Amino acid sequence: MPSLSLQPRLRRSLSCTGFILVSLVPGLAFGGQAEGVAAALGNTVTTTYPDGRTQEIWLEPGGTWAGIGRTHKPLSGVWTHKGEKICLRQLRPTSFPFSYCPAFPARAHVGDGWASKDFFGTPIQVKLVAGHVDAQPPN
Repeated sequence: MPSLSLQPRLRRSLSCTGFILVSLVPGLAFGGQAEGVAAALGNTVTTTYPDGRTQEIWLEPGGTWAGIGRTHKPLSGVWTHKGEKICLRQLRPTSFPFSYCPAFPARAHVGDGWASKDFFGTPIQVKLVAGHVDAQPPN
């Protein structure tokens, strides 16, 4: 049987572990629903252009992303989170050597959508869709 003095230590240890886990996912709301960039992890960020074409990207927790572009070609790169912006740098296919940093609402949840602009300033609609969704038609 553990001594009584170990129980408070165990309780403190579990509290610290819980704090660290919550700190690693900064958008996790107390209700269990992720917000902001954390809500995009494991889900799909769909971008719709004025001509109706879409692009999907999937953010990975380790700072990489993959996607399917408007022309149905695979995309990939790295991402970082800076304040209320997400910075994306495309590595495949090779693109400009700098990041694109659009706003990403801090309180965004799955199902939310917002207006934004792409790298070239074209107005776009962004939506956070549940799960790994590939809306591109097959080639």
